[in-house]
Amino acid sequence: MYEGVVQDLIDELGRLPGVGPKSAQRIAFHLLQADPADVRRLADVLIEVKAKVKFCSVCFNVSQDEQCRICRDPRRDPTVLCVVEEYKDVVAIERTREYRGRYHVLGGAISPIDGIGPEQLRIRELMTRLADGTITETILATDPNLEGEATATYLTRMLKPIGLRVTRLASGLPVGGDLEYADEVTLGRAFAGRRSADD
Repeated sequence: MYEGVVQDLIDELGRLPGVGPKSAQRIAFHLLQADPADVRRLADVLIEVKAKVKFCSVCFNVSQDEQCRICRDPRRDPTVLCVVEEYKDVVAIERTREYRGRYHVLGGAISPIDGIGPEQLRIRELMTRLADGTITETILATDPNLEGEATATYLTRMLKPIGLRVTRLASGLPVGGDLEYADEVTLGRAFAGRRSADD
C-alpha cells in the first residue's frame, strides 16, 4: 500500500480490464519514471479520445464522426451485414481483408449469469436496419462460446422468418494447430464445415 496519489494511480489502473494489481503497480511505476512529456502526451490522448470518439449512428462501431468510415464507404456491399458483439471484432474481421460488407455491433452477448438479455443489446436497432429490404444476407459473427452461441441462436430465430439468408462463421482448427490438441467440439465442427480440396 502506497501513500496518496501513487496508490490512487495504482487503484485507477487496476480498474482497467485485464490489468491486475501487480500489472497496475508496474504500469504506475513505469509512468513515474517516464519523461514528463511522454506522460503528458498520454494524458492528452486519453482526454481527447474520451471527448471525440462516439458511436456510429448506423452500426454502433466507434467513430469520430456521425457515421464511421465503413458506413460512409460507398464501395462496401450494402446487401451483406456482419453482426458482431464488440467493436474490436470489427477490427479483427477487417484485418482479414476478406469481407466487404457492412457491420452491426450488438454491444455484447446474451448472458443470463451477468444479467444481460436481448433487450440490453442493439437487437431492436438491427431489426430496424433490416426492415427496408436492402440487406439480403446476415452473417452472425458472435464468439464461439456459450454466450455467443446463445446470441446467434436467438438472432437466427428472429431473422429466419424475415426471409433473409442467415449464415454463421465457420469454426474449426486453427492454422498451425495439431489435431491431437483439438477439443471434441472444435474437431466436430471442423468435420461438419469441411470443404472441397479444390476450393
